[in-house]
Amino acid sequence: MNATIFALASAPGRAGVGVVRLSGPLAGPALRALAGPLPVPRQASLRRLTHQERGIDDALILWFAAPHSFTGEDVAEFHIHGGRAVREALFSALSALGARPAEPGEFSRRAVENGKLDLSRAEAIADLADAETEAQLRQALRQHEGALADLVEGWRTRLIGALGRAEAAIDFSDDGVGKVEFCRARQAATEIYEEIQSHMDSSRRGESLREGLRLTILGPPNAGKSSLINTLARRDVAIVSETPGTTRDVVEARLDLGGYLITVADTAGMRDATDAIEAEGMRRALCHAAEGMTLLLLDGNQENPRMGLPPDLPEPDLTVWNKCDLGFSRDGLSISLKTGKGVPELLEMLRQKVQQRLESDGAPLLTRPRHRHALGEALAALRHGLGAPTERPELQAEDLRLALRAIGRITGQVDVEELLDFVFRDFCIGK
Repeated sequence: MNATIFALASAPGRAGVGVVRLSGPLAGPALRALAGPLPVPRQASLRRLTHQERGIDDALILWFAAPHSFTGEDVAEFHIHGGRAVREALFSALSALGARPAEPGEFSRRAVENGKLDLSRAEAIADLADAETEAQLRQALRQHEGALADLVEGWRTRLIGALGRAEAAIDFSDDGVGKVEFCRARQAATEIYEEIQSHMDSSRRGESLREGLRLTILGPPNAGKSSLINTLARRDVAIVSETPGTTRDVVEARLDLGGYLITVADTAGMRDATDAIEAEGMRRALCHAAEGMTLLLLDGNQENPRMGLPPDLPEPDLTVWNKCDLGFSRDGLSISLKTGKGVPELLEMLRQKVQQRLESDGAPLLTRPRHRHALGEALAALRHGLGAPTERPELQAEDLRLALRAIGRITGQVDVEELLDFVFRDFCIGK
């Protein structure tokens, strides 16, 4: 029997209202002990909470009888005043009545174990709680609504069909049916392989949307890189100085750019290094530029603005000319970080490039490395199975089983305790 667990499901700290969730076999008895007879399921009822003749609070209570609840178990909710003393008094009473504090992600884990959620939808709950931008919210909602689960389940269903044909090829290998079924299984596996491979090509979009796309600002010293990151972040993130080489390390700031989470990095100026520290700063800048997008900022007033840039500098996603207030004329986008001229156009251009980089054609995106890893394993198994000779259908069947098992890990269609521990270890306590 599962233990009965409780946790604060609303934000911690002082608040007008706090929500405490209770789930498990003792939820009903505990609710009766604290508030009297159980209310009508799914209807809020105002009750006086008492324990051992001591008042706790006047609270709204809700009752969700199993299996019609988030976890699939008996669940009670207490909507109490959000003060610490009230919260601690209720926690103490619930502990005395046999419940225990929940572990991180334990409510969602029970929902998965009881068939109320698949793993991808459970992960979307954490993404919804962590969403900082509109794009993150849209992606988390799509996943919670089952877009990714439906896509994966479609592949899984078709793999089951292919595996059935492969098994038929084994069973009827001696009467002419085997070769036909083997070829049909191979054709189905080929189609699924190509679809997964196509989806994998853009799989990092989902991770970048969820975690934030990296934008690295590169350029020579005194081009205005530190001023640019301060302008984008609307606060003083980096020190601005006329002294060349002021920025030695990578300085980062997170910002919401038109609904997309962006991590902008100011880097050391590119030139012939004067010491080992500056050389290390430029090395780190180039390493950082290998991830995400790059913006090359140049001083348009210089006679040779690219002087000192390393020959192996990656081709930037966007080149911007700074200091247009000094009157130069250059092809491309020119701005003045001193006067603000051209900055709105720069922001819109960045937003469009980020949107092109992150938005998909409508197919649900892979939001976590474990999704990509599982599909990578499925691709490897399918690739190996497609090379099986016609006279060895058992080899094809085994690789289809391996692919099926790998894909099933995304939504939890396998019983793997270690996988559940990995998925839920980073959840907040009340989820």
